[in-house]
Amino acid sequence: MALTKLDSACRIAIQDCMAVKKREKILVITDEIIHDIGLALHRNALDLGIESLLVEMKSRETNGEEPPLYITELMKKFDVVLCPTAKSLTHTDARRSASALGVRVATFPNITEEVMIRGLSADYKKIAALSIKLQKLFDKTENVRITAPNGTDISMSIKGRKSIASKGLFHKKGEGGNLPTGETFTAPIEETTNGVFVVDGSMAGIGVIDKTPITFEVKKGFAVKISGGKEAVNLNKLLDKFGKPARNIAEIGIGTNDKAKLSGHLLEDEKVLGTVHLAVGNNITMGGKVNVPIHLDGVIKKPTVYFDGRAIMKNGKLLV
Repeated sequence: MALTKLDSACRIAIQDCMAVKKREKILVITDEIIHDIGLALHRNALDLGIESLLVEMKSRETNGEEPPLYITELMKKFDVVLCPTAKSLTHTDARRSASALGVRVATFPNITEEVMIRGLSADYKKIAALSIKLQKLFDKTENVRITAPNGTDISMSIKGRKSIASKGLFHKKGEGGNLPTGETFTAPIEETTNGVFVVDGSMAGIGVIDKTPITFEVKKGFAVKISGGKEAVNLNKLLDKFGKPARNIAEIGIGTNDKAKLSGHLLEDEKVLGTVHLAVGNNITMGGKVNVPIHLDGVIKKPTVYFDGRAIMKNGKLLV
């Protein structure tokens, strides 16, 4: 039987991105919303002669909410865990615990068939090379400033923080990240971010920003005011459930996937080459100190990015 485009994308994820060997075991965790992709990953693993278990749970309410305890324990018993779920399991204790034991974990938050096919058709060797190049620059940098035509002007310290290159090739014990992927990111030092950033690309939990951008006013590391249209109202309500830690400026990331495009799915949107994203909420996953069960990214279009005063991106074009 001929492989569909989705089958081919699943096999790239399993064979190329995760480098699963025949003797290894895969756990696929999905939910009722992303069930079809979970099933496709599971069936393709079986067709490749790999032991695979498919587990479907009730979808979570927010990105970063923990899965049930029995799933947390199951994750520790496999070599590779694939998580196509509506809400991200990336920033969870369950994922961190599995990774610490050497499990390779790929998360596919709110993945669609279209995003899966497009995002996994990219040249991951090229993405890896660019992501690692940016990682080396991040790790030598103390201060970052981002400006954009939309009114963004924000600065932060990343001194001493190790950045992460989400390069899409998770072959060693404990490695993992999103699939599809392509970004380099880190957690700013807490309480050092100041200024304004305007999300005009897309926002986690909201999608593509069609009309009114969302403006974040940031003082000493926290978003003290979030304004805009109804999207901003909804975002404030969501963050208020978790108190001040949810407003922590948690991440700065740069997209490195030239196949990705703004689709309204943050999984893809934050990977778009020529964009920058900032996140609020949990940063403990990336070496920070704030552990709160929410992590929401916002994408900024056409940014100019300065590392210690040197422009590494100008109006959305990488200069490195």
